[in-house]
Amino acid sequence: MKRRSLLAGAGALAAAPLIDLPAASAVEPQGHGRRVSTGAQALANDGWRALAGQKVGVFSNPTGILEDLSHIVDTMHASGKVDVVAVFGPEHGFRGSAQAGGSEGDHVDPRTGIMVYDAYGANAAKLQTLYTRSGVETVVFDIQDVGARFYTYIWSMYEAMVAAARTGAKFVVLDRPNPVGGFASGPMLKPGYTSGVGKEEIIQQHGMTVGELARMFNAEYLALDTGGPVVQELEVIEVEGWKRDQLFAETGLTWVMPSPNMPTPDTALLYQGTCLFEATNLSEGRGTTRPFELIGAPYIDYRWAEALSTKNVPGIEFREAYFTPFISKNANLLCGGVQVHITDPHRVEPILAATHMMVEAKRLYPQFAWRTENPPGRWIDLLTGSDRFRTMFTAGASAEEIVGAWQSETAAWNARRAQYLLYKGAHR
Repeated sequence: MKRRSLLAGAGALAAAPLIDLPAASAVEPQGHGRRVSTGAQALANDGWRALAGQKVGVFSNPTGILEDLSHIVDTMHASGKVDVVAVFGPEHGFRGSAQAGGSEGDHVDPRTGIMVYDAYGANAAKLQTLYTRSGVETVVFDIQDVGARFYTYIWSMYEAMVAAARTGAKFVVLDRPNPVGGFASGPMLKPGYTSGVGKEEIIQQHGMTVGELARMFNAEYLALDTGGPVVQELEVIEVEGWKRDQLFAETGLTWVMPSPNMPTPDTALLYQGTCLFEATNLSEGRGTTRPFELIGAPYIDYRWAEALSTKNVPGIEFREAYFTPFISKNANLLCGGVQVHITDPHRVEPILAATHMMVEAKRLYPQFAWRTENPPGRWIDLLTGSDRFRTMFTAGASAEEIVGAWQSETAAWNARRAQYLLYKGAHR
């Protein structure tokens, strides 16, 4: 098992040597041909020894599974080897029963009898109180991320880390692969545009695992938010066998929906870009079996697919499609639009694809509009991290011009994140 410990001090990143645990403690992974093993599995194989004798609080959701598909909290509890004193549920809840923007509230988990606290939208001050109340000494984070700045789980982790820094708790990340690989792309979040879908300055498709992000958060951001302290004992239990250019479908791992509208790894590949349609009056496919792949509105017709088919977007083809969402925008209305089909997952550039889609929708349909926020257009600013995308888009810039505007930010991000990366492999 690879355990990366980070002892913070003097603003420096100090990584302890890898600790190779005795082979006798491991168990054979279930299934054949598995190439990648998660941090959670490594810890379970070792009998949860790293958590022995500690009062543990776990941040997780349905993705926190082992190779036998059991959940880590259930397995920890059943083993009798881990004293789980609290569970913290992010957006959608610990057991995953809530829709987008929802949670399960505080409750006692009927399976384990452990108190589950609602951590969706919880700031560090609230979590600090919950840690103290429940006696948490070690915080464990195990949630499958999808690699986008606006996917809220990484910000739940950030607030959890701030609270751990303030209480002196140890923080352990059970790492999982970034399902869209290590490719980074997109605009940087700018000051003045922080929100629940972006609390610190990272780019839209960050290309990091949650363990790598935790290292960056601790080294660069926590001192600013805590007024000084950082997590003094941060440990990342690494994924074994994963390469940076490896997509989730190539790992041999079982995909569990991280949220109700993230049904497949292909969804995650497109979500980095097509989530931007949340900021428009088009349906982004919520309430269909293909969210973030089916995009449309009642006013869209065949012309959109025809126009997009001429753009030669890498790794993608567009097909004219019709669908009726049963929830969210345009619920119960017949929508025309497109289905975005992935033809080469290693060539997909979802933000470029979504930008082409928006530019053509605006050109073809006068009904195209931003979602009616206060003020209109604010949501696209928060998703893209500034008003640049909206300003250029409104002024009639091409998709290539809009995407070209942040290329220097992507290059700077790749250089900046390098010291926090734990996994090797070819970059595209």
